[in-house]
Amino acid sequence: MSGRQKDRSKALVRRPPPTDYEVGYGKPPAKTRFQPGRSGNPAGRRKGSKNQPKVPALNEERLKSVILAEAYRSVTIGDVKGPVTIPMVQAVVRSIAVSAAKGNSRAQRLFTQILSTTERENKRLHDEWLDVAMTYKIEWDRELERRKSLGITGPEPLPHPDHLVIDMRNGSVRIKGPMTKEEKAEWDVWVERRAMFEEELKELHALRDDPDYPYRELVIEEIAWTEKVLTIIGRALG
Repeated sequence: MSGRQKDRSKALVRRPPPTDYEVGYGKPPAKTRFQPGRSGNPAGRRKGSKNQPKVPALNEERLKSVILAEAYRSVTIGDVKGPVTIPMVQAVVRSIAVSAAKGNSRAQRLFTQILSTTERENKRLHDEWLDVAMTYKIEWDRELERRKSLGITGPEPLPHPDHLVIDMRNGSVRIKGPMTKEEKAEWDVWVERRAMFEEELKELHALRDDPDYPYRELVIEEIAWTEKVLTIIGRALG
């Protein structure tokens, strides 16, 4: 081993000299401690510098968040029956409506415009939803019919087109079946139970109609209970 290598080996096994000052949290090494009467930042704060606000990220919409927070902040206003607490936006609309009812022409125009815009937007969203539902039902009916004609199977759509009820007279759309895998699993369990209770009900009716069966009264009670259960399951399945 060369002399330099020996010096390195000795350095690795050396221990710091004992000291009465223990370095740790709140006890920095003596060389790095601030000296009494001497500033840790001799140059001081840069002249003219201020606390700059954090610049929002490109994906942030801070103004929108502020506006929404103020719009739905609760305020207390006077009402016919006494003070009520409502969102700020509701208080503003109510103020406009009251002014319009009192004959303020400007408030009347503004309130009419707000109402017209809201109703028009609601109709647009409703028409979009109706169009989407009809397209979904038609396309999946065709696909399921194609699978049936070819004798093939595939993943079942959720919701199933048979569970999509569209009332063309009032333009309403209702889903009476499962929409997720979890709901589908629960739905299948209830369908299986309904089939079980329906089979049991047939057997009970056969016993009830048997004149020689000695426990007809008990069977009649069991029939009533089973029919009640089937009604509940039917409601759960839509």
